[in-house]
Amino acid sequence: MTQPGAGDDTYESRPGRRILNTFLRLAQLLLAAFVVVGTALPLVHEPHWWIRVFDFPRLQLAALGAALMVSFAWRFRRTVRMRRSNVAWLAVLGVAVVYQGWRLWPYTSLHPVQSVRAEAPDASRSFRLVISNVLMDNRDAPRWLAEVQGVAPDLVLMLEPDAWWLEQAQALRAALPYAVEHPLDNTFGIALFSRFPLHGAVVRELVEVGIPSIWGSFDLPSGDRVRFAFVHPRPPHIGQDTDERDVELVLVAREFEGHPGPAVVAGDLNDVAWSDTTRLFQRLSGLLDPRIGRGLYATYHARYPFLRWPLDYAFHSEHLALVELCRLDPSGSDHFGVLVELAVAPMAPQQQDEPDADPSDHARAQEILEEERDE
Repeated sequence: MTQPGAGDDTYESRPGRRILNTFLRLAQLLLAAFVVVGTALPLVHEPHWWIRVFDFPRLQLAALGAALMVSFAWRFRRTVRMRRSNVAWLAVLGVAVVYQGWRLWPYTSLHPVQSVRAEAPDASRSFRLVISNVLMDNRDAPRWLAEVQGVAPDLVLMLEPDAWWLEQAQALRAALPYAVEHPLDNTFGIALFSRFPLHGAVVRELVEVGIPSIWGSFDLPSGDRVRFAFVHPRPPHIGQDTDERDVELVLVAREFEGHPGPAVVAGDLNDVAWSDTTRLFQRLSGLLDPRIGRGLYATYHARYPFLRWPLDYAFHSEHLALVELCRLDPSGSDHFGVLVELAVAPMAPQQQDEPDADPSDHARAQEILEEERDE
């Protein structure tokens, strides 16, 4: 008696089996098309939200693409028909997975680090910065305060605080007496608390009214002055393109280009590290990313492990070296906080290669600015 199995057309032709196979094949093809289109769309330099959102889930698309390759190979083994189609899909998905892996590779331990470790850092020349998007509607302030105070920061950057959140944050003032507070009810409030004296600290709205950033500098106990910009541009979503976010990143980068001393740009960039816009920001500004060569340090979404990507950053100039970088525990927000400790290191400029912009980068930056100006 013939057993149903591979190549058995009678078994395959049963109505129930045929319907199931058709459904599975359709789902397989739709998912494969989604991976391929999602991989290709970010190659288009347009700020439309439905294009730019595919900058974010590169890891998820790579994983889905790899799983689909296995499924196509499995169907290739079991069926005689449609082999050419399966081979074509395997090839296209293979290209997509390899490309996504190439874009993610710098944020793995296989890639050389961009920010070197500080050797025997001088405590008087180092600072600990916490970057925390608190989520304006989150009301678990005690948990957040315990998390932040537990890592003994020298500076705390709050993103999304409204007036209520800043009332709760006053508990930080005992250890961090210098502050800039700008609460808003539109989820773009911002505040800075510092152990160190601040100089020229101002709130600026570079591109949009109601989308503020904090600029200035602070003095370390050693006398070193560190320039900073703490930012939180608007994210892409349905109906919201990335024009304003991209312009803000270009403007910030230009202000730090060629800065001769220690500097840090930090915040929730609402962009992923591997996107063209963030990589352009790095090349224009010359700032280093301590994530490169160390890991993703995905900070969003804190509640959904399979939908996470890095949004919160601390870029620094070549005058600084890395002491510590870690993601903090959840505190009720949709973002994980980030702790980064940096130190002024005299030998760091000789050990680190800052990103360089070429003429095409400057042309692209000018194009971004002109497109927004025209609109």
